[in-house]
Amino acid sequence: MFSDRKIFLGVDIGATKTRALLVDNNGAVLGFGIAGPGNHESVGWDGLAAALQAALDKACKDADARTADILAAGFGIGGLDWDAQEPDTRRAIGKTGLSCPMHLVNDTILGLVAGAPEGWGIAVVSGTGCNCWGWKRDRTRIGRVTGGGIMMGEGAGATELTAEAVKAVARAWIRRSPATALSDVLLDCTGARDLPDMFEGLMEDRYRLEPCAAPRIFDTAAKGDAAAKGLIDWAGTELGEMINAVARQLEFQGLEFDVVMIGSMFDAGPVLVDPMRRKVQSEAPRARFIRLACPPVVGAAILALERGGITVDGSIRTRLVRETIARM
Repeated sequence: MFSDRKIFLGVDIGATKTRALLVDNNGAVLGFGIAGPGNHESVGWDGLAAALQAALDKACKDADARTADILAAGFGIGGLDWDAQEPDTRRAIGKTGLSCPMHLVNDTILGLVAGAPEGWGIAVVSGTGCNCWGWKRDRTRIGRVTGGGIMMGEGAGATELTAEAVKAVARAWIRRSPATALSDVLLDCTGARDLPDMFEGLMEDRYRLEPCAAPRIFDTAAKGDAAAKGLIDWAGTELGEMINAVARQLEFQGLEFDVVMIGSMFDAGPVLVDPMRRKVQSEAPRARFIRLACPPVVGAAILALERGGITVDGSIRTRLVRETIARM
């Protein structure tokens, strides 16, 4: 009795989870599935295929549908950073039996498509790591950073912020800069006996500082610590510079466009966003800032609908967002 349904697949493949969403041409959510990490950089191409298969099977079971029923698919894929990776990515996807038309993008683009009302502009990610990609209105050009983090001089996610905190504490210990309450914070996070033990342990890999230390840095800044406040301002400015770089690539400086903010670091609010906004608006004064308020897999479903020839208007988008959030 479901043979006349038009079914589309959106998939968000990330470093921690893989989400699959089946929707119809009106934006109604038919099925949802979740599985483990699928980024090939951490699980390999076979791991990507396995995670996708698991999430897809769950979504199809939820929707009482088959893979063969899917008319088009949209994929946002963590680790899909370079054109040379697309053939291997498509081969991994092909192992699931999917043969419909597909649109593949880096997963950062999903947040842009989901969060910007018109589906274009710039998306900036600041979570465990950081990234920044943009798309012109007609989607003929993409702007981007390398996504290489510290190695490529790009910041700032929680990983980079934590690394900078270690530098601040080291400078304070050798009297290169004033004392900072971050010293006690990092000692507590590592469990080290004292600062020399911590520095030695970090250099010898006996201690590790995880990105989850970042909220403690924000707390320390809120209590007035100058070093911590300086780090948050640095992080916001770095993110602003990444956005400006992408804006220059796409010649957005004089346009009114959306910047979609994605990731847990933005939960800090104005203390991080304000320096980022100031940096961006010094070059692109008409930029608008939007906090992503729905799962990025919504963007994948929108790409699937568009790939299938469906015009995604406001009512479809609203329904898709509402019903996806209800499933999370």
